[in-house]
Amino acid sequence: MIDNASIESLKNSIDIVDVIGSYIELRKAGANYKANCPFHGEKTPSFVVSPSKQIYHCFGCGVGGDSIKFVMELEKLSYPEAIEKLASMHNFSLTYTKGSSDYSDAKRVLEAVGQWYVKNLNHNETAMKYLLDRGISQNSIETFEIGYVPSGGEVMQFLQRALLPLPKAAEAGIIAQNENGSGYYARLVERITFPIYSTSGSLVGFGGRTISNHPAKYINSPQTKLFNKSRLLYGYHLAKESIYKNKKIIVCEGYLDVVMFHQAGFKEAVAGMGTALTPEHLPLLRKGDPKVILAYDGDKAGVAAALKAAQMLSVAGFDGGVVLFPDGQDPADLIAKGQSETVAKLLRNAKPLIPFVLEMIVSMYNLNDPRAKEAAFGAVKQYLDTLSQIIKDAYIPMAATLVGIAPSLFGKETNVARARESFTQKMDDVAHLSILKTLIENPNLIDNVLSVMDIEMFGTYAELFTALINGESEHPGLVGLSVDDSLEVMNEEELNSVLRNFLIKHYDLKLKSIASSQQIPFEKKSFLIRKIRTDIIPRLKKGELVAFEAGI
Repeated sequence: MIDNASIESLKNSIDIVDVIGSYIELRKAGANYKANCPFHGEKTPSFVVSPSKQIYHCFGCGVGGDSIKFVMELEKLSYPEAIEKLASMHNFSLTYTKGSSDYSDAKRVLEAVGQWYVKNLNHNETAMKYLLDRGISQNSIETFEIGYVPSGGEVMQFLQRALLPLPKAAEAGIIAQNENGSGYYARLVERITFPIYSTSGSLVGFGGRTISNHPAKYINSPQTKLFNKSRLLYGYHLAKESIYKNKKIIVCEGYLDVVMFHQAGFKEAVAGMGTALTPEHLPLLRKGDPKVILAYDGDKAGVAAALKAAQMLSVAGFDGGVVLFPDGQDPADLIAKGQSETVAKLLRNAKPLIPFVLEMIVSMYNLNDPRAKEAAFGAVKQYLDTLSQIIKDAYIPMAATLVGIAPSLFGKETNVARARESFTQKMDDVAHLSILKTLIENPNLIDNVLSVMDIEMFGTYAELFTALINGESEHPGLVGLSVDDSLEVMNEEELNSVLRNFLIKHYDLKLKSIASSQQIPFEKKSFLIRKIRTDIIPRLKKGELVAFEAGI
């Protein structure tokens, strides 16, 4: 059992604003804080947290209580489990009248394993060489407690030597049980390890980077009672002092980026755990009210992640900007090459969040096509409508300039649904865009499409198709398509079906065009009509994809 005096000491050491603020976004409202209630759906905040009384209450659904009650209700935990969860969150050591707990046992396993990982690094030349070749200093290795995990067999042997119970190691995420339940295996093997800490500095898990060309470059600890990657940011426990002091937080993509940023003096750097930023990260990002700088790679994945994050942050009222590192380089590469000043300049000149989102949205559309331009206007207005009225009004002139329309069109009376509908209901456009989106994600299918379609068949999207087959992955239109969630990526069978339907319609229109043409000689016209009507279209309708022939 947990000692009562220990529980009282924990209660006195935590602040309900910090506890609840780590789960949901709190906004100052006089002497209290307010938020949308996490226990029932609402649009107007009626959930109040009182720092003076250390309680919360929702005037909408009536829930209320202290920090422990909040964690119990939200996490669906028992009273002892909530106490242990809070102690873990705040790096507080509980005392027990008898035995221990799952939390303390898991913590003991993590700490012992982490120390072993650190010792292993010094005995693995390959891992150490990799880190040094990437420009990471010995001081950074020690500061971030970077280690190395060897083979799975060695992991199991260490746990046995250290008398660490295997079930407890499994609860800590170090090992996992085989599917048949016959034994355990190590989750991380032959990887450089990066310990992951809670915001208060409590070890909760590990990230591992392969040095053996494993297809999964990075693997993280699984979700456990201690570790929730959607609410944590790597390096935050080391960065928070600088974040609060300088009112700035740099969010990058990888663990090595964080290490190198800190090594170069940019100590506000943190990173996600291999996942994009989510609304669950917002409370942590809000702490200290910093300016958020997204520092991502300039490749397709980086641009897509930056757009989603920038849109989420700007809608949530954050200030900040976006830096996309050029020429396929990441921050760690530039800093390792001694270009820290270049990195500093890029950060100083970060593109503000809202202009970045607006420019990216517009880049998804061919503004030379009136229907696409109308759709671009609809998408931009839809985004602007999610912002506060004052911010929206400030950016309407910029949005109007980017789209090439009058600012007055962004008035409340404009029917956005009609603007989008006029574009999205054009089935030819949907077919073209769906094909392109599929080829972006599965370039091995490009030859299949080229064998049955000519570039000109893509009409207003011929430029995009040309860029795609030329490998121009950074083309704004292709980047825009890659992040457009309204278009689904098809498998090969679905793609072939769409191609057949598209080609049937194409050749039907071709027949009418040939029949009405006065420029084609009679004999050639007869041949083309017969070829399309009796050969190409019947084969397509039978499910066959017909190879493209020039001149038809």
